[in-house]
Amino acid sequence: MLLADEARAYFNEDSRGDRAALDPMARVVLSCESLKITTRLMHVIAWLLTQRAIDAGEIAAELADDPLRGLATPPATGDDVLATMPAGTGALIRASIDLYRRAERIERSRSDPPAASPARAMLDRLAMQL
Repeated sequence: MLLADEARAYFNEDSRGDRAALDPMARVVLSCESLKITTRLMHVIAWLLTQRAIDAGEIAAELADDPLRGLATPPATGDDVLATMPAGTGALIRASIDLYRRAERIERSRSDPPAASPARAMLDRLAMQL
């Protein structure tokens, strides 16, 4: 939520100077990127709220696997576009991508079976030799 608030503040106030220095086409690209940042953040927020509802029992556990409750596919930002963005916008793009990727890892870890512990594998091998 803090990142969403930072993005709102930046695009409402702080980016005016950055925007004014850009040519018209670059301003359009910046506007598109601001929408992508917002979309990534809202996907993560919606997914987190869904996970909280599942954990609280407000959504049945068997409905948790519904693809509609999963993390939606985010809009992509190319490295070439990222390189042309003002510093503040670039920082928000990177932060929103990083947050999305962390949520993706959490989602995968919830759906994948836990990895076998190396220590458990060694104990199992020792037990088989006894």
